[in-house]
This record gives sequence, C-alpha cells and structure tokens, in this order.
Amino acid sequence: MPKTNTLVKICGLTSEEQALEVARLGANAIGIISVEESPRYVSAEIKKKIFKTLESLYPKIERVSVVQNCSIDEIIKNFLGCPSETIIQLHGDEDIDYCKRIKEKIPNIGLWKAFRIKSEKDLDKIKPFEEFVDAILLDSWNRETYGGSGKKIKSIYLKNIEFSKPWWLAGGISIEWIDEIIRDIKPNGLDISSSIEISPGLKDIKKTEALIKFLKKN
Repeated sequence: MPKTNTLVKICGLTSEEQALEVARLGANAIGIISVEESPRYVSAEIKKKIFKTLESLYPKIERVSVVQNCSIDEIIKNFLGCPSETIIQLHGDEDIDYCKRIKEKIPNIGLWKAFRIKSEKDLDKIKPFEEFVDAILLDSWNRETYGGSGKKIKSIYLKNIEFSKPWWLAGGISIEWIDEIIRDIKPNGLDISSSIEISPGLKDIKKTEALIKFLKKN
C-alpha cells in the first residue's frame, strides 16, 4: 500500500504529561473535551495550561477544544483571555446559524463541525454546512453519548463520499480498520480516542504509539 498523508488527531486527553507524549509521537492534532458531562472533561484552566505548553514546544500541532451545544459567549469566556486553541470543534446539535455566528465572533480560530452518522441519509444534511466550517468530522451515532463511544460508522456509508472541505473520520478507529479506511474511505484525517484508552481520558501510550506508527508507515 502506498504511503499516505492521513492526519492523526488524538482526542480526549486530560493531562499535560500525556499531551506531550502524544505530541512527541507525531500526532497532528490534540483534542481536549470542554463538555462537563463527559468523563474526559478538562476545566478551562487546565486546558489552557496544556495548550500553552503545546504551543511553546510543539507549535505546529493543532490544539482542538471540543464543545457541545455551548453558548458562544461561554466559549469566549473559557478562553481566559487570549485563546490558546487553534480549533473549535462543535460536537453537538449546532445549526448553520450558530456556525455563521461563531465564525463572525471568533474569525481567527478554525471551526470544525462533527456530525453523528446513524444512516446514509445523515450524510445529506452536511452539504449546507460546508460553506461555514473549515473541516467536517464524521462520528458514529450513539444514544448515550455524543462521542467517544468506540462504535464504528458502517463502512458502506463512507465509500465514495466527497466534501469541499477536509474531513476527519472518528468512531472506533483501530489498527485492524486502518487498511480499509486508507484504501476505500480515504478521509483527510483520523480522530482517535476510546480505542487507545486504559480508561476515559487516560491513554495507553504504547497502543497510541503502535497505532500512529502503523498509520504513518502505510
């Protein structure tokens, strides 16, 4: 298989130590969850500390703040002054008007929008958003949670899809699935969380290293 340029995002990190280890392993983006209901939630203060350290030591890594159905004013408040993230990832039910408003209020930060895919019809709802976001993230649908469930989207829904913006695939990304993803699905990036965890928010660094190395060698 030819070498790919598929990007890797490791999401749901909760400590500075692990964020630095993941950065050293070659991740392209690191995500921190700013959703209080999540078992991977990190406070605004700790998030800023982690992102500031990454900005200093690994400035090329995208620093992604994941929010869900949050008021724009609350997002700005959680910047604690100058924003330390480079990307805001919307992982809830935010509509197009919300995306427009957040781009107007926070124009210097990238905006990614996640969509939970339960059936092929869910993909049809994405097209109108493309004008107002910088990247699209496809995650699996789950009744109990908006993300981090470890469940895969059915591969048949993902064949031959195209967007005008870069797109990321999330949901149960494992070494066993990567060959098929690269060969048949061809996303711009992979968003990986629960499949490399010991417990929510605590990554298995050896498993993380193995997955990143496997992807980069393909």
